[in-house]
Amino acid sequence: MIGGEVNYYIPNRFTDGYGPNTAAFERLIEQGTQLILTCDNGVSGHTAIDRAKSLGIDVIITDHHELPDTLPDAYAVIHPRHPKGSYPFGELAGVGVAFKLATALLGEIPIELLDLVALGTIADLVLLTNENRALVKQGLLILKNTQRMGLTALFKSAKIKREEIDEETIGFIIAPRLNAVGRLGDAAPAVELLTTFDDETALALAQLVQEKNTERQAYVSTITNEAFEMIEKLPTASDVYVLAKEGWHEGVLGIVASKIVGKTGKPTLVMTIDNAKGLAKGSGRSIAAFHLYNALDSVRQLTTTFGGHHMAAGLTVPIENIALIQDNLNHYAAETGLSEELGEEIQVDGQLKIQEATVEVVEELNQLAPFGTDNLKPLFLFKNVESQEVRRIGGDQAHLKMKLVEDNTFLDVIGFQFGSVADEIGLYSDVSVVGKLAINEWNGSRKTQLMLEDLAIEGVQVFDSRSTQIPAALCNTEQADFIFFDQLNFEKYGHLLPDTSFSHHLTDGAAIDQFEMKTTQLIFVDCPSDSEWVKELLIANHPEKIIACFYSREELYLNGIPNRNQFGQVFKYIATHVDIDVRNKLTLLATHLKIKENNLIFIISVFLEIGFVTITDGVMNVVKDVQKKELEQTTTYKKRLKQIESENFFVYSHFSELESWMKQQANATL
Repeated sequence: MIGGEVNYYIPNRFTDGYGPNTAAFERLIEQGTQLILTCDNGVSGHTAIDRAKSLGIDVIITDHHELPDTLPDAYAVIHPRHPKGSYPFGELAGVGVAFKLATALLGEIPIELLDLVALGTIADLVLLTNENRALVKQGLLILKNTQRMGLTALFKSAKIKREEIDEETIGFIIAPRLNAVGRLGDAAPAVELLTTFDDETALALAQLVQEKNTERQAYVSTITNEAFEMIEKLPTASDVYVLAKEGWHEGVLGIVASKIVGKTGKPTLVMTIDNAKGLAKGSGRSIAAFHLYNALDSVRQLTTTFGGHHMAAGLTVPIENIALIQDNLNHYAAETGLSEELGEEIQVDGQLKIQEATVEVVEELNQLAPFGTDNLKPLFLFKNVESQEVRRIGGDQAHLKMKLVEDNTFLDVIGFQFGSVADEIGLYSDVSVVGKLAINEWNGSRKTQLMLEDLAIEGVQVFDSRSTQIPAALCNTEQADFIFFDQLNFEKYGHLLPDTSFSHHLTDGAAIDQFEMKTTQLIFVDCPSDSEWVKELLIANHPEKIIACFYSREELYLNGIPNRNQFGQVFKYIATHVDIDVRNKLTLLATHLKIKENNLIFIISVFLEIGFVTITDGVMNVVKDVQKKELEQTTTYKKRLKQIESENFFVYSHFSELESWMKQQANATL
C-alpha cells in the first residue's frame, strides 16, 4: 500500500520447520530480497538472522511467542512483551502484531484489514479478551462485508451466509480450510486466495482449499480410527497414549491427538514412523492436569528433539525408544499423582431449567461475544431431564439429535460427533447434559437449541429391540450377558456371540437363582415362561444396560388358549380313532380339525397330563373310563396361562410401561 515491491515466503512444515531457516533466507536473498520481515515467528531464529545480517540484509521480526533470554540481532524486534517496551496488552496474536506495524507505517488504522486480523486471531487460539476481543469484534463486522474475492469464493464453496458469520464460523469452518492447505503441503495457495484480485483465480483457489480440507478430513478420519484400534489392542491400561505407525500423514497428527484426548481424557502423542531414517515424528496434546512439556522433559534423553508447552508439543524420537517413552510417561503420571487427575474437565457456568433457556436469554448472553480462549461461551447444565426422539443424523450418522423435556417444556439438542452415544440412550431416559445455548432460525421461526458438550446417563438404560424376529445385529453385541429361555433359540444363536459376551440358557427357578452376570449389560433374547424370572434376575444383578428383545417363537398370546369346544372336538376325534400317528401326522390332523398346530399340541399335552390319552413311540390312543378332571387345574394349562401373561407384558406392552417396570426392578434390592 505504500509502494514496496513485496513477495512472501511461508516455510514448509515438512522441509523447513516452523521458523526462520538459513537455507531459505540464503535462497531469498540470492533472488534479490533486500529486506526480510517476519510474521508470527523469528524471536528464536538467531542463526538464520545472523546469516542474513552477514549478507547485508536487514531482518525485522514481528512475533508474539515466548521470548528467549537473548533476542536475535535483528534490525528490529516488534513484540507486545518486549523487555524494553511498555505495551499495555501482551497477548496479541501474530496477526495482531503485524496489524500494529501496518498501522504505524500507514499512520492510521487500516480498518479494511481487520477481517484478516479477526481470522488470524481466532485461528491462533489466543486470549479473546482486552484488545484481541476488540479487534475480533470489529473484524467480524468487516468480514461480513469483505470485498476480498478469495473470501467471497470461500464463503460460497463452504456454504457460509455472510450475515451469520461469527467467531465459530471462523474457528470451525474458515480457519480449518485455510490451515488444511499448509497441513498437507505448500501453504502458498491460502495466501493467494486471501490476496487475489481475480474472480476466476479466487474460485479456482477456493475449490482447491475445499478439496484440501476434504483430503485433510479423510486423513484425520482414517488415522483416528486406526489409532483407536491400536488403543483397544493395548495389552495393559495406559495413562498416556504413545501411538505410532508408518504411513500416517504428519500434517494432521496434532488434530488426531486432540480427538483422542477429547474422547479419552488422556494425554496423547501421535507419530508417523520413517523406517528409512529410523525416526518417528509427530505431535502431542494434553489436558489441564498434565503438563505435557514437563512430562516430555522427563524423557528428554529418549528423544531426538522436542518442544512445546503445557497443552501441546511436537517431537522426534528414535523408533526403538517409542515403547520406552510410553512406559516412562506412564511412570511419570503415576509418580507425580497425575494419573488420578486424568480426564477432561468441563467448567460449568450455571444450571438452568429448560423453561429458562429462552431466545431472550441467549441474545443477552451473546452480548459477551466474541467468545474464545479466556472468554469462553457459557456452559450450562440441565440436570435430570428426560430424553426423547434420540437419533443419529448426518451423512455418516456421526452426530446426535434429540429433545430434552422438563415440565412439558422442550429443548432441541445437537451433539456433533456424539452419534455413537445415541445407541446408549434409551427412550425416555433420565439424562444430565452440559452444552452451549444457541438460536436456531428456520423459516422465520427462532428457537433455542443446545450444542452438546457432555452428557451423563442417569441410572439403568433400557432399549427396545422387540421384533417379530431376533435382530441379526443383536448377536454382534460385545460385553453382554445374553439370556435365553427357549432351548431352540439357545441352540441356534448361543454359539454365534462375540468372545467378549456370554450366553446363558435358563430353564427354571433354580437356574435363575444361581445366575450371576459377567458384564454390566443384560440382553433378554426371548420371552420367559414366567415374568417373575425376569424380575428376580434384575433385582439380583442390577445391570447398567438392558436390551429387551423378548422374541416369541410360538406367539402364544396371539394364539390364545383353545376354548372348550376345541378341547371337546379333539377328544371326540381321539375317542373314535386308534393308533393316531402324532409324530408324523400331527400337521395333517391339525388341518383336518381346523386347529392351529401349536394349539393342538397344547390340547394333547393337557390330555396326556390328566391321563385321557397315552402316547407310545409317537402313537396316541384314548384311555377308557378315565375320571373327569378340570382342565384348568393341570400344570400344563397353568403354565400356558403364565406364558401368555408373560408374553402379553414383555412383547406387547407399551415400551414406556415395560421400561419403567424394568428400571424399578433393577433399582430394587433383595
